[in-house]
Amino acid sequence: MHFVQVAWELLQCSTGETTQGDRMEIGVFIPIGNNGWLISSTSPQYTPSFDLNREVVLRAERYGFDFALSMIKLRGFGGKSRYWDDNLESFTLMAGLASITSRIELYATVAVLTMPPPLTARMAMTIDSISHGRFGVNLVTGWQKAEYDQMGIWPGDEHFKHRYEALDEYATVMSELWACGQSDLKGKYYTMNDCRLGPLPSRPIPMICAGTSDAGMAFAAKHCAYNFCSGNGQMNDPRDCADSVARLRACTTAAGTDTKALALTMIIADETDEAAMAKWEHYKAGVDLDALSWSRAQAGADKYAADNSTAGRIRRREPLPNSGSRLIGSYATVARLLDEMSEIDGLAGVMLTFDDFVIGVEQFGQRIQPLMRSRRKLAAAA
Repeated sequence: MHFVQVAWELLQCSTGETTQGDRMEIGVFIPIGNNGWLISSTSPQYTPSFDLNREVVLRAERYGFDFALSMIKLRGFGGKSRYWDDNLESFTLMAGLASITSRIELYATVAVLTMPPPLTARMAMTIDSISHGRFGVNLVTGWQKAEYDQMGIWPGDEHFKHRYEALDEYATVMSELWACGQSDLKGKYYTMNDCRLGPLPSRPIPMICAGTSDAGMAFAAKHCAYNFCSGNGQMNDPRDCADSVARLRACTTAAGTDTKALALTMIIADETDEAAMAKWEHYKAGVDLDALSWSRAQAGADKYAADNSTAGRIRRREPLPNSGSRLIGSYATVARLLDEMSEIDGLAGVMLTFDDFVIGVEQFGQRIQPLMRSRRKLAAAA
């Protein structure tokens, strides 16, 4: 058995008290779409497959990652890199991964315009059974009109204005079905007529989202176990997401809940800072401007979008291969920056993306994590 896997099992048996700063949660945003999270023709190019994601998730589990999340994207951005033109389906992928993993938490994403809430609830209950209680659901309302218009299911541009009202009803139906097996909700957007579900899941199935607007964060504070808090796209700034985390904390305080904040962060690492930065410069040289332009046009369709919403951020993004938070440097540099991130008040952890996922997870497990004090309980077990 791999020594890090042994370390994790020892950690699970530990009764030591964990405090913020020594137990940062780590997840991986798995590559369900082609080319991952770099919109570039010079970054690693790959087509998504079950085999690729199995390799990534099994390695992540071996190194003690806490969770893996797959997105849903129904239409890509095109361009020279054909960015996200190839995509797997999230729930079926995670069902397959649930059957071959044993510890890591797994989250699938539902595009709520495509699936009635009782069916999503039943699919989640089924994967809860496959995973023996390791499954959760990520909810997306849909900012990209073309994904739904291509199938004739776009409800009209008023959806942009009311999407979190509809999502509130959606989440309520699922919560009721998971809790007691019955929902009779009569809402503005969903009507249940003695809707039933059974058997009940093994635990309250956690919901998560990535609400960045005020309405999105209010929804997350009401319904979700976790919310992904985006940064402003500053490279190697460990406090890039701090303002977003503070906004979520204000929402949870107002709601009287305990929704945890997770930061979405890309890691590009190598032996030295210079070698890692050279990779980034190479990816920048191939930035796919046509794909970026298409996504900005899609974001521009939402006339109601606040500046801090997903669409608002996309409209303002710089012409870079990745506009989110980025940690680029040597293994030691990345470990130090992640430790500094762990000190943000209210931040529970990070969800990582990599330029090359198989190599990136391996680098994290072998070279970065052992240097992190915010994962020191795992290192101490080893």
